[in-house]
Amino acid sequence: MRTRNKLALIFFCLLLSAAAVLSGVKIHSELKEQQKEKEDFAAVAEIAELPMTEAPAESVTNAETETSAEPTEQPAAEHDIQALIAENSDCIGWLSIDGTNISYPVMYTPSDPQKYLRRNFYGRYSQSGVPFLDGRCNLQSTNLIIYGHNMKNDTMFADLKKYVDRDFLNAHRTVKFETADGVQTFIVTEVLKTNTSDEWYNRISAEDGKQLVLSACYGSGKDGRLLIIAAET
Repeated sequence: MRTRNKLALIFFCLLLSAAAVLSGVKIHSELKEQQKEKEDFAAVAEIAELPMTEAPAESVTNAETETSAEPTEQPAAEHDIQALIAENSDCIGWLSIDGTNISYPVMYTPSDPQKYLRRNFYGRYSQSGVPFLDGRCNLQSTNLIIYGHNMKNDTMFADLKKYVDRDFLNAHRTVKFETADGVQTFIVTEVLKTNTSDEWYNRISAEDGKQLVLSACYGSGKDGRLLIIAAET
C-alpha cells in the first residue's frame, strides 16, 4: 500500500511538473508572439514615415508673420498613406491619438468585413489583428465605425478603457484619422460602456456632421463593449 501511495505521489508530482513546463512554454510563446507583433507594426510605421523636408531660411515681413500665424484649414499629414496603400491596398488610413499607444493603420475589406480581426498588416495570422473600418461604411460615410482589440499587453485599442476616467478624457479628446484625401480631426464627445446590441452599431450615417466611433471589448462579458464617440471639428 505504501509503495502504491508513493508511486501515486510521484506520478502526481510529474504531472505538476509537466503542467508547469507546458505553462512556461505557453507564456514564452505568447510573449514571443507579442514582441513579433510589435516589431511588425514598427516596420509598418517605418513604411508610413514621411520624408524629412527642411524649409529654406527666408526673411519675412511682419505682415507675412501675422498671416502665417493663422490656423490652417487642415492639419499637416504625419504618415504617408499612399506608401501604405502601395504596400497593401486593403489599408485606407492611419488612426492616432496623441498621448496614447493608439497609432495604427486602418484596414477596409467590405467583402470580408472582419478579415483583419486576427491578421496582421500583411494578412498573416496575428492575435492582435489590425484596426478595421466597418464593412458597411466607406470613407464618405458620415459615421465611421472602427474596431480594434482591447489587448492585455496594452497594445491596439487597450488605451480606450482609460477614457472612463474623466481627467484622461479631458486630456485626450483629439483623434486623428489620416487618409489619402487628407487629415480628419475628431473631438471625443461621449464615452459609452455598453454591449454589442447598442444602437450605435447600426448608425452608418450621422444626422449632423461627421462622426467617428471607436469600438473595443470591455468588461468580463463576451458582448461587453466600450465606444468612444467623436465629432469632426
